Amino acid sequence: MIAHDIQNDITSAAASETTNVIINELGDDLFAILVDESRDISNKEQMALVLRYMNNKGSIVERFLAIVHVSDTTALSLKKAIESIFSKHGLSVSRLRGQGYDGASNMRGEFNGLKSLLLKENEFVFYIHCFAHQLQLTLVAVAKNEDSVASLFQNVVCLLNVVGASCKRYDILRESQAVRVFKALENDELTSGKGLNQEIGLKRAGDTRWGSHYGTLLNLIILFPSVIDVLENVGENGLNSEQRVEAQFLLQMIQSFDFIFNLYLMRSVLGITNELSKSLQRKDQDIVNAMELVKISKQRLQMIRDHGWDLLLHEILSFCEKYSILVPSMDGNYAPPGRSRQKAVGVSNLHHFRVDIFNVVIDDNFKSSTTVLPRLTQSYFFVHHVSTQMTRLLLLIKKN
Repeated sequence: MIAHDIQNDITSAAASETTNVIINELGDDLFAILVDESRDISNKEQMALVLRYMNNKGSIVERFLAIVHVSDTTALSLKKAIESIFSKHGLSVSRLRGQGYDGASNMRGEFNGLKSLLLKENEFVFYIHCFAHQLQLTLVAVAKNEDSVASLFQNVVCLLNVVGASCKRYDILRESQAVRVFKALENDELTSGKGLNQEIGLKRAGDTRWGSHYGTLLNLIILFPSVIDVLENVGENGLNSEQRVEAQFLLQMIQSFDFIFNLYLMRSVLGITNELSKSLQRKDQDIVNAMELVKISKQRLQMIRDHGWDLLLHEILSFCEKYSILVPSMDGNYAPPGRSRQKAVGVSNLHHFRVDIFNVVIDDNFKSSTTVLPRLTQSYFFVHHVSTQMTRLLLLIKKN
């Protein structure tokens, strides 16, 4: 049982038996596939394939079928990999009725994408783009239209690269945060209990990972003083001048009012759509609830636009006071970072932060929710309706 070859044999036997059960359950019925590719820890491209079909009880199930290595992620390579899996398990493209991927061009390309290659062989293989994935891409793209917000996310990426560059730095981060949590519990600033005050880390944001930007900003606010400790340590004890200078630059940057303002603003905006994103990921998606969340998201965006400025500014000022961050006078002239005050634009700090950033970012997100989010919901309603009708039809055929 401890021999490497025997362990591999047992694993292969278990995988073979599991696969046989899935194929036997599917039988000769119609099915859909879900496909995605990613690099493993050894930097090899791997493609995962999931079958989606209706079982004998009339329930829609999704079963992981295989993961295979692909030489590259071109549409043709992925199609060949799918065909090899189909051939191995006796499946046919003619029985395929659906394909679901992310929005990458090699997957959904109109001419040479994987979607199009399969449609050429079977015109009934309808393509569905993940709704939550569309929402994530839309929100990120809209948010980054504003230069200050794009700069925020770019700086956060650099910050994560420095803090997560080694296990030693992560250890400093964890130890610093543990000490702060312990002191806060002693001073009754935090509530203790089961599931509370769990260890957290800095999540790396990704445009295609649902809610990752919101989680990144949220954790950065919580771990802010611990991140400062890591940067100070690297700034003093870095292995070379490049590391020390980069850490010192980031330390100065994240302790600026501009960074804190954009950090809190985007946390608030992305937090509003977080519930909608989670709803679109649920297996038992409720279309009525999803439509209601779209409406609520628009209402909350409008509410924060009309009445949220004072509360947001109060949170930011409290945070800056807590960590000794210099706050500019809201009545003074705004001077862009890196420019002399002689070249300052002719607007006040209040006008810049409230009108040029706060209002613009919220208005852009409101426009996206007015145009894109309803289309997502309408698309979901159509797919949900078609899926329900197909399920009823297939169940009727089986009974007869």
